[in-house]
Amino acid sequence: MRIFFWALILLFGSPAWAAHGYALWGELKYPAGFTHFEYANPQAPKGGELRLVSNVRYSTFDKYNPFTMKGSPPAYLSNLLFDSLLTGAMDETASAYGLLAEDVNVADDRLSVVFKLRPEARFHNGDPVRAEDVKHSYDTLVSPQASPSYRSMLQEVAGVDVMDSRTVRFRFHQANRDLPLTVGAIPVFSRKWGAGKPFDEVVTDIPIGSGPYRIGPVRFGRDITYVRDAQYWARDLNVARGTANFERITVKIYRDNTARLEAMKAGEFDFMSVYSAGDWARRINGKRFNTGELVKKELKHQLPSGFQSYVLNTRRPMLRDPRVREALGLAIDYEWMNRQMFYGGYPRVQDLFGNTVCQAKGMPDADELALLERWRGKVPDAVFGPMYEPPNTEKPGQSLRENLRRAKELLREAGWTYRDGALRNAQGQAMVLEYLDSREGGVRTVGPWIQSLEKLGIRLKFSSVDFALYQQRVDKFEYDMISLNIPGSSYPGQEMEQLFGSKTVDVEGSASYAGVKSPAVDALVKRVVSARNLQELLPACHALDRVIMHSHYHIPQWTLSSHRLVYNAHKLAYQPPMPPYARAEEWVMSTWWSIQPQATKP
Repeated sequence: MRIFFWALILLFGSPAWAAHGYALWGELKYPAGFTHFEYANPQAPKGGELRLVSNVRYSTFDKYNPFTMKGSPPAYLSNLLFDSLLTGAMDETASAYGLLAEDVNVADDRLSVVFKLRPEARFHNGDPVRAEDVKHSYDTLVSPQASPSYRSMLQEVAGVDVMDSRTVRFRFHQANRDLPLTVGAIPVFSRKWGAGKPFDEVVTDIPIGSGPYRIGPVRFGRDITYVRDAQYWARDLNVARGTANFERITVKIYRDNTARLEAMKAGEFDFMSVYSAGDWARRINGKRFNTGELVKKELKHQLPSGFQSYVLNTRRPMLRDPRVREALGLAIDYEWMNRQMFYGGYPRVQDLFGNTVCQAKGMPDADELALLERWRGKVPDAVFGPMYEPPNTEKPGQSLRENLRRAKELLREAGWTYRDGALRNAQGQAMVLEYLDSREGGVRTVGPWIQSLEKLGIRLKFSSVDFALYQQRVDKFEYDMISLNIPGSSYPGQEMEQLFGSKTVDVEGSASYAGVKSPAVDALVKRVVSARNLQELLPACHALDRVIMHSHYHIPQWTLSSHRLVYNAHKLAYQPPMPPYARAEEWVMSTWWSIQPQATKP
């Protein structure tokens, strides 16, 4: 036995530490042996139905495979049907606890992580979840038949080893604190799902996952119902106790925002997040609100601000010059928009890492300058000065008129002058740009910007297409500008490489929306991803923040520091307070419950 033990050490490296979870920085909040997450109610009754509404941008769905590039899957399918090795807590950041895995063992050199699967873990067909399934899921997701975003996300994984039927090891190309969380979050599915077919031809085959729900009744184009698996293998596990309380979760589809709003007032569904400031201020009312059946509630969260923005595709020749991109941003009067359109309810996004410790402020410190100096002359000079601030029309010297004058000067420096009725370059080409959207209503917020750009001689065309075509064009980078809500992260890591790394610029379907191709950005992203502690991470992400923002790849839009919720108080209940890092629909589907579960009909 001792010889076998030392043979394993020689083959796989020396053992490090094993734990019930993994924390990127510091200690886990919940100790080994904890009974349940504090925000979950282990006594919550099971049963009843939760009726949700699909995101308005998804008109319908045409497949059950959420991991391939073509087509649209139903909303929330991936979250409800597929378990992962680790699962996060909604009251903690940068950490995760064992779900399919009963422990996680990170090597001392951080070049590998070993997961031990729980013996009781089962797929929906009753088969045990094995290490071979984990490897199969990884191999499939990084194959050309899956969405390229997985290959990008997992590019630092050197390989996966099946050590025995319940033990799997991920090897990394380089030490990276973030990678155990990244691979721990991979959705795991059975090798039998779509067996014998190329993965991109697995379209409407019912997924064989191990999550708390299965696909139930479906009416294509109208709704989908997920049905709770009464034999869910993890139902008594600490990380799952008090969750998955609804017998059925039905997601309804409304292609029109007005129809969706009226359906909510009529009691057609039980919960909705409200993103329209106008709806929230003026149109969330009616008889059911007066009786208390429907409740309107705004709950503060501590999530990162995220980076909702207009994304400028620098693959396009007209948008390659940062002076042109800056000029476009100067033509937005956000303060007017917030007053007139948003009822003053939306503060503006400031940078990549708002509401986190990675947000850069003021002048760069010595550690940041040490990272930036080698790139002097290859990044905007402004990165060595005060942190970027979006244009503001209410500060002295920053009226819209003054901002347009500054924009005109920047455009002139970039070789664009007004003549023959348009802004033209030296070759006489007029500046005509297209803003691509999948919502006709989006023109309302872009309209004032279009008018301001006309004063500079720039024509901005608003193109509204159906979501399927929109997604296809985005995947192929066939746009000048789009609007995206990029989720924030308290401790950024591998996702920065997907968004801003040059390796994915030419990979269709990747997250390289702006097409950033900069050695300086690549180097800073690498420093962020490979940081071994906060002392290394913070200067790197601050420096990256400065370079991205002063390069004007994105034009910041708006954010919201609370969830605006409408729900049926006669049917739904939850345990307050809301966990600080919860995303609204995820929190509701996971931990809320039905007040009258016996009312559920088969």
